[in-house]
Amino acid sequence: MNKVKAVLVAVVLISVVGLFFHGFSSVDDVKESIPDSEPFNKFYSIVPVKLPDNVEFAGEIVPIYNFDTYESLDREVLVNTYWQSQTLIFIKRANRYFPLIDSILKIHNVPSDFKYLALAESGLSNAVSPANAVGFWQFLKGTALDHKLEVNNEVDERYNLEKATHAAAIYLNYLYDKFQSWSMTAAAYNMGRRNTINQIDRQKTNSYYDLVLGEETGRYVFRLIALKLILETPEKFGFKVSNEDKYQPIPYTEIVVDSAIHSLPNFANEMGVNYKVLKELNPWLREDRLTNKSKKSYTIKIAAAGVRTIEANQTFFPENKND
Repeated sequence: MNKVKAVLVAVVLISVVGLFFHGFSSVDDVKESIPDSEPFNKFYSIVPVKLPDNVEFAGEIVPIYNFDTYESLDREVLVNTYWQSQTLIFIKRANRYFPLIDSILKIHNVPSDFKYLALAESGLSNAVSPANAVGFWQFLKGTALDHKLEVNNEVDERYNLEKATHAAAIYLNYLYDKFQSWSMTAAAYNMGRRNTINQIDRQKTNSYYDLVLGEETGRYVFRLIALKLILETPEKFGFKVSNEDKYQPIPYTEIVVDSAIHSLPNFANEMGVNYKVLKELNPWLREDRLTNKSKKSYTIKIAAAGVRTIEANQTFFPENKND
């Protein structure tokens, strides 16, 4: 049977090739039949991206006058400019989440540029890494518990954006107190405090831009800077995204519960909302129930009525119509 199939496939291929070359007396005839590519090249070009003359991250000068720093940043800008689908999603998501993250970082006096760390860590999603780091800020369980985030089978506050961002800001300040440099703080967030100290002691420098680091951390801060450059001025990098194309914040109200919820689907129905949307707004609720034996108070977000529909989105954000 396999031999019969092979013969049939060969016959079909020969027939297709014969049809293609029918009427052509030479290879030159085939070449002449292919349309000139000039119109395509005229309207589509892949070109290098020019970096700004001056670049800062968290108020610190990035020494792009050094060839190695320039080329490292250039690499990340090119990668994120031409990985268009991912960067478009980043731009869309940032509109929903950056205002909240920014407001919490400000409370803790952490530079606003560190919102790009959350973007680089998770793509502004509740990702789970192969090492079981969780959420926007990619906390491991031990670090989360150290920062008083609740982590168990029913509740995992690494998925709670507000609480996780407060914890991340506290941790970033802790790292800054140690390294006195925001770029080194970002690097230490990626590879750990102890590993960072070891590299500083070994290489006799505390400048991120002068350290020889592994592939991941060696690119890490440059990726943050590249994302900052692109998302601050997306049009300069070819991204034209109207406000109506961006993901909008989801309107909600909050209720506080201090008792058990035996069925979250039933609870959602009682609140007049969809269970899936309830879980979208409260991803820290990991099961379909909340046992709450300790009678702890939890704040649960309840989506505004009809929030899933496009019409509701236009009602909540009427300015989008004229963007």
